[in-house]
Amino acid sequence: MSHSTSASTSRLTVAQALVRFLSAQYTARDGERHRLIAGTWGIFGHGNVAGIGQALLEYGDVMPYHQGRNEQAMVHAAVGHARQLDRLSAQAVTTSIGPGATNLVTGAALATINRLPVLLLPGDYFATRPADPLLQQLEHPGQFDVSVNDTLRPVSRYFDRITRPEQLIPSALQAMRVLADPAETGAVTLALPQDVQAEAYDWPEEFFAERVWTVRRPAPDPAELAEAVRAVRAARRPLLVVGGGVHHSRAEDALRALVDATGIPVAATQAGKGSLRHDHPADLGGIGHTGTAVADDLARGADLVIGVGTRYTDFTTASGTLFQHPEVRFLNLNIAAFDAHKLAARTVVADARAALEALTEQLAGFRVDPAYEAGYRAGKKRWEQVVESAFGAADEDAVPTQTQVLGALDAVVGDDDVLINAAGSLPGDLHKLWRTRSRRQYHLEYGYSCMGYEIPAAIGVQQAAPDTVVWALVGDGTYLMMPTEIVTAVQEGLPVKLVLIQNHGYASIGGLSESVGGERFGTAYRYRAADGTFSGAPLPVDLAANAASLGMDVLRAKTVRELRAALATARAADTPTCVYVETDTSGPAPTALGAEAWWDVPVAETATREAAVHAREDYDRQVAGRRRHL
Repeated sequence: MSHSTSASTSRLTVAQALVRFLSAQYTARDGERHRLIAGTWGIFGHGNVAGIGQALLEYGDVMPYHQGRNEQAMVHAAVGHARQLDRLSAQAVTTSIGPGATNLVTGAALATINRLPVLLLPGDYFATRPADPLLQQLEHPGQFDVSVNDTLRPVSRYFDRITRPEQLIPSALQAMRVLADPAETGAVTLALPQDVQAEAYDWPEEFFAERVWTVRRPAPDPAELAEAVRAVRAARRPLLVVGGGVHHSRAEDALRALVDATGIPVAATQAGKGSLRHDHPADLGGIGHTGTAVADDLARGADLVIGVGTRYTDFTTASGTLFQHPEVRFLNLNIAAFDAHKLAARTVVADARAALEALTEQLAGFRVDPAYEAGYRAGKKRWEQVVESAFGAADEDAVPTQTQVLGALDAVVGDDDVLINAAGSLPGDLHKLWRTRSRRQYHLEYGYSCMGYEIPAAIGVQQAAPDTVVWALVGDGTYLMMPTEIVTAVQEGLPVKLVLIQNHGYASIGGLSESVGGERFGTAYRYRAADGTFSGAPLPVDLAANAASLGMDVLRAKTVRELRAALATARAADTPTCVYVETDTSGPAPTALGAEAWWDVPVAETATREAAVHAREDYDRQVAGRRRHL
């Protein structure tokens, strides 16, 4: 970090000082510089309208403002922006007190779980307490310093409440430090009492000087690196498991160099998919519960699992049942020691790119056994045939299945297009089937798997990469969670593409419910008829008309042929455009492909219904295969 100094002062309100400070913060890595806070999202009400709102008006020439419709969605947009720019740039989000502030909690959790930076600036109660209680105040009889903003503490990497103007200086600096630190980043919250926001103070001019926060690339410790090299050289069936840290570090070229030199195959988490192009001979696609057959088969027999920038969620490890080699060991390369030590692994706590480059250099001359390499390449070819079968359509005039929708999209997208998804049955199909062609094409939020993420995230990505074609893929369930940011896309003139897939229910949870004895209870959309009975017919709801009413151009497609044409038209459009398609749900499952590995969802231990009894029997068989890797 560097900055200049001055002995003069400026008299500004706390809100004005904060906005001016934020406008002068930058990150730098590898000679590339970004605004740390590129803009501020805001919905105004009492608690921020006369403080931060007035300050954003005052300094509109240096701090761009974006108007949102939902507080949670504003955080999602900011997260999409940060991920697209490899965490080198973030956005701020300001809200009123009360429900405006608590609506941030879901977005904050998503950001922190996914290790993505966002600055939250919720309004808060009066610090001076001139009236008690206030509108929207939560009264805690034993802790009067508690406000609803305290709900943001557990989901924030840094939290402070600014009750005096002079507190802002150290707190704002700490907030920037956390946002710019790749090992600590996540949601950062500065709770701002509404009276303090409007209070004036004489600020030292150096507080507003330009600051550059260096995003570090820590090198591997020599002893850790030497141990890692010994582990790899001793392995007969090593497997690389790559996560989002590869993308955040821009380590894709370093990964490819290691793989080309050693022949070690690569399986990807949802966040790591695209670290290698899909057509690289060592790219096995997704791993875990939603992984490919070839990746999961190799994982079961791997004697060394090399995790790079991954958190090892239960979807990746198949709830502890995937890695079954009797002598399997783990080697984790991660910039965060917290993640590096998972699964009792040997560790290389370092930047992903620096660690991969060092490992490649030290492994000179090492290559996996030719039979092992030939085996996984053959498995990859077999899986490619599965993909072709799922994507293809024998009848171009038939109603498409969900996987055929993905096949039609695969035929239309460009190499640098970005696809965004987060929840439902689509993540499983995409993880197994999507053929990723560039480092940022595959944008799956699966740390929190938050319904409603896709449309606002597409807005954030489009802001970060205005010349990129951005697709938001949503089912009807996630669309109904948060369609309102379509209005924001229209207002901002952002030509995002929405693929809206109507399957008339919660397809993913319906399938899960059936598998665990829940018999799809509460997962289908049904409506009550005049006689009080529930109809099994689809609800008389037109989501395409809804999207059109919010300002989108809407293209309806009924067949595979019409779908291909609509997608091509949407891709060429310079306005927000929706392709609406109802999928064929006549088959036994919402997706064409079953899971290749287990996922632990506990089943009722006692039940009278036959479906739950049989599901529990299967659960007991599966859970017996769980291992504690120590």
